[in-house]
Amino acid sequence: MRAGTADHTVVTKRGPVRGTVADGLRITLGIPYAAPPFGAGRFQAPRPAETWDEVRECTRFGPVAPQSAELPGSPAWHPGDEDILTLNVWAPVGTSDPLPVLFWIHGGAYTFGSAAQPDYDGSALARAGTVVVTCNYRLGFEGFGHVPGFPDNRGLLDQIAALEWVRDNIAAFGGDPENVTVAGQSAGGGSIACLMSSARADGLFRRAIAHSVPDAFFPPEFAGRLAREVAEAAGVAATAEGLVSTTPQDLVDASDQVVARYAGDPASGFLHYDTVLYGPVLDGVLLTRDPVEAPTADGTAHPVDLLVCHTTEEYWLMHRVGSMPTVTTDDGLARFAADYGLSPALVASYRALMPDAPVLDVFLALAGDAVFTVPTVRLAEAHARAGGRTFLSRFDRRRTRPDGSPVRAWHAADVPFALGTLDATGVDFLTGGPADADDWALSRRMVHAWAAFAATGDPGWSPLTAPPGGATAAAVHVWDVPGDRTEGAAPAHALWHGTRMAPPSLP
Repeated sequence: MRAGTADHTVVTKRGPVRGTVADGLRITLGIPYAAPPFGAGRFQAPRPAETWDEVRECTRFGPVAPQSAELPGSPAWHPGDEDILTLNVWAPVGTSDPLPVLFWIHGGAYTFGSAAQPDYDGSALARAGTVVVTCNYRLGFEGFGHVPGFPDNRGLLDQIAALEWVRDNIAAFGGDPENVTVAGQSAGGGSIACLMSSARADGLFRRAIAHSVPDAFFPPEFAGRLAREVAEAAGVAATAEGLVSTTPQDLVDASDQVVARYAGDPASGFLHYDTVLYGPVLDGVLLTRDPVEAPTADGTAHPVDLLVCHTTEEYWLMHRVGSMPTVTTDDGLARFAADYGLSPALVASYRALMPDAPVLDVFLALAGDAVFTVPTVRLAEAHARAGGRTFLSRFDRRRTRPDGSPVRAWHAADVPFALGTLDATGVDFLTGGPADADDWALSRRMVHAWAAFAATGDPGWSPLTAPPGGATAAAVHVWDVPGDRTEGAAPAHALWHGTRMAPPSLP
């Protein structure tokens, strides 16, 4: 136990757990919410965790899901780690009335990451008056790969199981099970869209916060095709028997091989630019319709309040980390658009908006809007049109470094501001350097907005309006330094009317 800390014990439905008390917070880490998803439970829906009688020490994060990524300050996956379905709770000390609950789902392309990342620490939001819960869930092939005869979307089923744990146990930690807000960014934001559209999650949360929602929802045939390619790389048949015979390490390695092949082949279609093999599958069971369009599927109002956000320069992060090819010629830009099912007219419109910009800048703007910005805004607009209370925001905090280079408002830069973790290990890369007073002030505003939304459904600005039969009227809250502002829709948004990326397919 760290110096200056005490311990606390909470009795959950499965057994007692002991965490720590430090700096006015009760922190309980690594609580199992489901059984280890391996052995007889591999590729199955999550099963209940075993019960225990002795007090379980919960002072460390649980093991992370199988993956090849090693992130700054975060634990790596080690073959043999099996008890990966755990969650973590931060709760203020000394409160009497039940507090709103904020349930965070981490991002990472449905392939990497964990709740143990330093920038996902729940302390700041807990001090703002919420009970914060973060969870691990199955990733990559274990969570989203297609296995004949087994359920798709196992990672989403894990998230639902964790929300059921919250419903059944969070009162013991001081949280209100009737006032739960789910929040996430990137793959976490896509997960939020899926949970909102799935009947399996009905009643498990009251509000939702979705940042940078990716347009990555896979038709079953696409998921099946990728599963066959991964199975071939692993040296097994793409059958239940063949895939069950592999180890998690086998499928992590095979997935990396398939990713490398697409990244190295310019003729391989859209996966050449965005080598994400896994995502939610439109399986007709858990997901019966497109999550971005789901709120208007039956024309009725959605009971969940929604707050969405995107950054203004989403795809610059992917360029910076080298996770996508560099497009620097007009021919390359035209090929990218064709591979994504986007029209030459749309490319010409972006060029007209950015007449003096290099081709790379046009490509990054177009790709970022296609993959993240447009689906995020469309989710908000669809929710508003269906009668749901909806708030729209945009993250536009930028800087110029002393050497004159720009600090971008790119993908994931908003996360440490919203979670109040600007001093966490590894965050300097996302935010462009150490935080100054203006940055901390912006972070406090974002933390307060999230906490207020979780408590009351009002983050502090006007919701979208959607008159019957008319277009939504955008009232976009723009996060910036030294102060925020209100704007209308981004100029490029009008260019996407009636246009969306083609559904994933393979050549």
